[in-house]
Amino acid sequence: MSETQSHKRAKAKAPGKTEVPISRGRRLDSATKKTATEIERNPQNIAKAVSRLKDSGRPRKVLQVPQPLLKDAVSTMRKKGVRGTVKNLSGTKRTSVR
Repeated sequence: MSETQSHKRAKAKAPGKTEVPISRGRRLDSATKKTATEIERNPQNIAKAVSRLKDSGRPRKVLQVPQPLLKDAVSTMRKKGVRGTVKNLSGTKRTSVR
């Protein structure tokens, strides 16, 4: 399935290179040496995005979701034991998960 224009814009804003390969044929939306960034709009796919962040091997992990999904994303990261930051798409709200 192709990406929406808004998803492409969000990926372009994220720091680093886009579509960075990780294990098992998967790709991160964006990554630098220290930061892995995933953008997810679909509530059913948040768990998959968190798994990709966990397997990224980067120390700093950022998950960007629409504002109504912030609480769900935080709880999913806690359940999977992933430390990082959950932000809304515009970057005005952020929650640290420890």
